[in-house]
Amino acid sequence: MSTLLLTLPLAAAAATPLQVLHWWTSASERRAVEVLAAHAAAEDIAWRDAAVPGGAGQGAGKVLRSRVLAGDAPDATQLIGRSIADWAEVGVLLELDNVAGTWPQQLLPPVAALLRHRGHTVAVPLGIHRANALYLHKPTFDRLGLKAPTTWAELERTAAALQAAGVVPLAQSSEPWQVAGLAEAMILAEGGVALHRALFVRHDPAAAADPRLATALRRLRQLRGWIGGAAADRPWTDEVRRLQRGDAAMLMMGDWAKGELLALGARLDQDVVCSTWPGTQRLHLYSIDSLGMFTNDYARSPAQERLARLLVTPAVQADYNAVKGSVPVRRDTDPARLDTCARDSWLSFAQGSAQRAPSMVHRMATDEASKEALIDELRRFFLDDQATPASLQQRLAAVLRTLPQRATDD
Repeated sequence: MSTLLLTLPLAAAAATPLQVLHWWTSASERRAVEVLAAHAAAEDIAWRDAAVPGGAGQGAGKVLRSRVLAGDAPDATQLIGRSIADWAEVGVLLELDNVAGTWPQQLLPPVAALLRHRGHTVAVPLGIHRANALYLHKPTFDRLGLKAPTTWAELERTAAALQAAGVVPLAQSSEPWQVAGLAEAMILAEGGVALHRALFVRHDPAAAADPRLATALRRLRQLRGWIGGAAADRPWTDEVRRLQRGDAAMLMMGDWAKGELLALGARLDQDVVCSTWPGTQRLHLYSIDSLGMFTNDYARSPAQERLARLLVTPAVQADYNAVKGSVPVRRDTDPARLDTCARDSWLSFAQGSAQRAPSMVHRMATDEASKEALIDELRRFFLDDQATPASLQQRLAAVLRTLPQRATDD
């Protein structure tokens, strides 16, 4: 997969260039990058964009690994979750202790903890995404007199009413990470944070036998009948457009979908309504975007540190997250200044660990190899009508036995 290398025309010629590798390539993501580049330019940093297309960052991860091996690492790169520690362990990430001294007091606790490795701060946080959001096409819901479903029973009745009116209930791709994201939200709804962490953080084989997992899988299979025809590998941006046009009435997607809907001209609370997947109203399935600065020859370390300091300031946090769809990482965020979707997301995330679940699909819960193994199993079940919940539970137990076992959720 080729890298798209662009220089955004926002910085003076004398500015220090920093190349940033990431996978933000949709309309809203490009706008978010432009926000960061504009702020960087004001600090005499020329943001050199190295964008790799591909949902969930698989392509960007491959490009990053090949460039590091070739001795051509970017100055900064988008990193999520466990990948921060993986790269820090190799010794290629710049330690940011000189600029991060006040971050523990400024950042929400799980954000600050994520950035630390062996006593050093090695990444910069950008925003917190909620992966269990549910979006509704408001004109369709209003026309049929429907409300946002909050339980599985309500969701079943809503889907039946939509189908009776000739409306596809759910926009859903069969792309692996999108299927697994839906499954992850359904497991969270049925088994709560405890079951989610047992499966995806601790890799406990016994958790695969939990009857609540069987219920979630039966319901996942039932959803196949709500997507309007055969499953197809469409990018997430296509599913967002289907919802915006009213081709489907609901979409389960992370709140990056909100940013994309706004970029397409949709009006929040008028054209689309933001809710949460039924059964997860008080829960937050989260992913945290961050940047890691690569050491290279240390010649650009001063500019990298300036960029790191800049990205956590209140102004950048507010501007970037408003466009990206995510919420700020700072403790002093004023929820009243956020839109309705973002306000609920930030408050849910801030209320405590009992309500938070790190997303497996988005690298927060587990390592890359484990993530891929689990996603493959969930997608295979979703597409294979002959597979039973019991058979997948057995396969998951077998897979979990091969994965690194963790004694705690930390």
